[in-house]
Amino acid sequence: MPGHGATIDDMTSDGHGRTSVTMVIAVGLFVLTVIEVVATIVGGALVGMTFEDALDSYLVTNCAIGLSCAASGVLIAWHRPRNPVGWLLSAAGVLQTMTAAVAPLLQASIDRAWPLEATRGILTVYFYAWPWSITVCLPLALLLFPDGRMPSPRWRWLVWVGATGGVITAIGLGSNPDGAPITTWLSIADHRQLEMLWEIANWVVRGTYGAALVALVVRYRRGDERTRRQLLWLVLALIVAIVTQAVWGPLVDGFAVLNLLAIALVPISMTIAVLRYQLLDIRLVLSRTVLYLVLSTAVVLVYLALVGTTGLVVTDPAGGTTALIVLVIAVGFNPVRVRLQRIVDRALYGDRSDPVRVVSRIGEQLVGGDQQDVLRAVAQTLRLPSAALVINGTERASFGVEPENTETITLAYQGATVGEIVIGVRSGDRELDRADRAALQLLAAPLSVAAYATRLSEDLQRSREEIISSREEERRRLRRDLHDGLGTALTGIAFQADAARNLVRTDPDRAEALLAALRHEAAESIGDVRRLVYALRPPSLDELGLLGALRRQVDHLDSGSTAVTMDAPAALPELPAAVEVAAYRIVSEALTNAVRHAHARTIEVTVTVADAVEIAVIDDGDSTEPWQPGVGMVAMRERTAELGGSLRAGPGSAGGTVIVRLPIGQPLRGSISGVDPSAEGPAGQEDPDSSAVDPTDLGMAPLASVQVSSAHSEPAP
Repeated sequence: MPGHGATIDDMTSDGHGRTSVTMVIAVGLFVLTVIEVVATIVGGALVGMTFEDALDSYLVTNCAIGLSCAASGVLIAWHRPRNPVGWLLSAAGVLQTMTAAVAPLLQASIDRAWPLEATRGILTVYFYAWPWSITVCLPLALLLFPDGRMPSPRWRWLVWVGATGGVITAIGLGSNPDGAPITTWLSIADHRQLEMLWEIANWVVRGTYGAALVALVVRYRRGDERTRRQLLWLVLALIVAIVTQAVWGPLVDGFAVLNLLAIALVPISMTIAVLRYQLLDIRLVLSRTVLYLVLSTAVVLVYLALVGTTGLVVTDPAGGTTALIVLVIAVGFNPVRVRLQRIVDRALYGDRSDPVRVVSRIGEQLVGGDQQDVLRAVAQTLRLPSAALVINGTERASFGVEPENTETITLAYQGATVGEIVIGVRSGDRELDRADRAALQLLAAPLSVAAYATRLSEDLQRSREEIISSREEERRRLRRDLHDGLGTALTGIAFQADAARNLVRTDPDRAEALLAALRHEAAESIGDVRRLVYALRPPSLDELGLLGALRRQVDHLDSGSTAVTMDAPAALPELPAAVEVAAYRIVSEALTNAVRHAHARTIEVTVTVADAVEIAVIDDGDSTEPWQPGVGMVAMRERTAELGGSLRAGPGSAGGTVIVRLPIGQPLRGSISGVDPSAEGPAGQEDPDSSAVDPTDLGMAPLASVQVSSAHSEPAP
């Protein structure tokens, strides 16, 4: 409708539910509280109240507590209007200061004999305002702190029970006519007969405060890092308030009422916790506060105990006795401080000061848990907000909610980076503490081994999948070659044989020509079969062994322009088939490159065997520039990597150098499983057990043989 667009815009809510209405109400409650405080000050001055009178009548404490609640409430209600804690604090501020505001009016009405009805009305407000603050608003605010919700749905009944008990208690406190010469408008004549009801309601209010403390413990145990830091702000304020209540009154004469001012810290801490919980390192503040409170109490108790004991033992204590007591306390102070500091730090910072304990806990999770359990142990042991494991740039597991600031701990194994641990920095800190970093560095060693084992396991699984995939691809290629090539050729041979048989009597010359063509096609088919067999495994390896096959290759390349020599032991131990194929292919490629590309005049091949087969191919060719990786070089590196070996190839001092080292290990079974015709039935039919992978057989042999066949589908030159 025209003219209402602005109103709709004003009512629009932001992400926290803030609207113009909520802002006006929040500011209005705060302004009302300020007006009540000003009225208290002005009214007290007009009726001639001194500061001592205002203090004894609780005007000072009510105004301070009410103003603290109102200021805290307006900030929370302004920024988080959906959080009922802010509105409860605002209401508490208005009600607390309302009693203070009408106190001077009540004094004036009594001194100046105002009409009875007016005095009773003022008295009604005086007695009924403040109880609602301490029996309803404050306990419910503590119960709902910090997010405005109960710890779980099963706790919701406590809100209704607490509110009901608080309302009954407030009515009971405000309607009690005993001891008052003038009764309120809302007094209950039979108040004494309801004493049981008032007592039960009073215990319900106390139980609500107790339930609020239990809820804090439950929230702390279940909550994340942010929730815990919010709760620690309130814990700090409660500790200061409790200590002040216990110490100020008994020790400071004449100002016992002022100890109530410490209660004003509670709403202030709640506001900081909801809106600015990162303001300080609350863990450090709370740690030092608890430590020195305990130390101060211990010093006082020890001093009193020693003085009392000395008074009993020494009949005439002199000044030296006091000096001795002070000396004893001074000597014992630091050890006690150190031990207490450890206890407090363990509660707030975990076991970072005891790295051995941290490693022990992480070790338990490494044995019996998964990655998530390990990260949970890291975060909880050191009281950190989050921890995440990153391997190969991918997050594998995480725990907690990652804060704005994080630090990375590198995981290294045998000089190589195997992963990273991303640690969340505690709220309020810009970086990890030195003790945290030292503990994490100590944890990095077992975590590095675990990350390395994880990567090895994944690489093994990926290798197995690649083996199966490559094997099936090779079978598909063999089937295609046999069907499209050899199958077609054999079909043609069969047709030609039939045609020649039909013409052998009627047209012998033509039949003879067909037989000659048939003979030629049969020879080509035999060549195709040989090429297929050679692609699977060079026949010379089966005929001559690795040394014999290499010598044949050397003799083939040894000519007038190039002199090729080979130095090798007389015999080799039994080698895995995969090692034989890889060594033969790599040496063949190296010799071919030296002759064709480097134009070498002399080539030396050296073969040595210990725990690995090591072959060196050294030439005097023209290769002085760094070698560019081509198809052959990539194939050599892949074959070496598949067997866990090492390859060094490039220009040397006098020419080219290729040195390959292939571990022998145990002979691997099924060296050409899946592609060796002797290991399976007809082409295209899979052996029932061929898809199973033996965990003790790392799949190196199938991987090497498949790579050989796929990389050399054509006959070698």
